Amino acid sequence: MEKKDFEPQILVFACNWCSYAGADLAGISRLQMPVNFRLIRVMCSGRVKPELVVKALTSGVDGVLILGCHPGECHYLNGNYYTRRRGIILKSLLEYMGIESSRFKIGWVSASEGYKFSEIVKEFVKEIKDIGPLNL
Repeated sequence: MEKKDFEPQILVFACNWCSYAGADLAGISRLQMPVNFRLIRVMCSGRVKPELVVKALTSGVDGVLILGCHPGECHYLNGNYYTRRRGIILKSLLEYMGIESSRFKIGWVSASEGYKFSEIVKEFVKEIKDIGPLNL
């Protein structure tokens, strides 16, 4: 498959309290978004274990995005801090495995930031398109 024909498959984990509500607002506001991402609602971004990200990438997903509440605003107090710490380590692990670390990203979106949700997803899809398909 040529790079110009490549349509990446993106997996987005969104925290129930903020990011998922931001995604809902983006949809209600009818903001333009790519259609090649799948959204999984989790209670907290801190619940997304590194194994899930690795499993997704090794199972055919081209990029994984974790979206949570802004740091300091987690409904479970420390969940997004755990996410941020794990993300740093996970990027190193992905590089060690031979997977570009840019295929994984963490972002912060509140319930009132539908536009920001849309922009983060569009930007991430574009970045993954530029990288090309994941060939393991």
